[in-house]
Amino acid sequence: MAKDVLVLNGPNLNMLGVREPGTYGAQTLADIEAMCRAEGEALGLAVECRQSNHEGELVTWIQQALGRYAAIVINPGAYSHTSVAIHDAIRAVALPVIEVHISNIYTREAFRHHSYVSPVASGVLCGFGPLGYRLALIALADKLK
Repeated sequence: MAKDVLVLNGPNLNMLGVREPGTYGAQTLADIEAMCRAEGEALGLAVECRQSNHEGELVTWIQQALGRYAAIVINPGAYSHTSVAIHDAIRAVALPVIEVHISNIYTREAFRHHSYVSPVASGVLCGFGPLGYRLALIALADKLK
């Protein structure tokens, strides 16, 4: 299988650059996606980026990744704290998955301190801003060697 990596972003991440810049920064999702594709190319990975505000669409994309992608980077946004369905989809495909959060979820509201994705992820990065996506790709490139 080629070293293709799927980068998934959940709800409200399409609002980056506008939404709470003090928490999420000024970069847009398009900026982050371009950074991911460039970092992927430098690491020998083909990166495809997708975003949805719909839980079921994210679940479908995770399921469709089986046999098509070598790994997934996911920022599930608020679904981290609510979605057993995303947890189950990640568990079902059994691909390496890195969970990314732009903000440090442990310094925010208590309801954000629990993630249903973390127990089925290979690793979790939070609080590094958009750099977390690059770090996730670096980790996956090493894992996929």
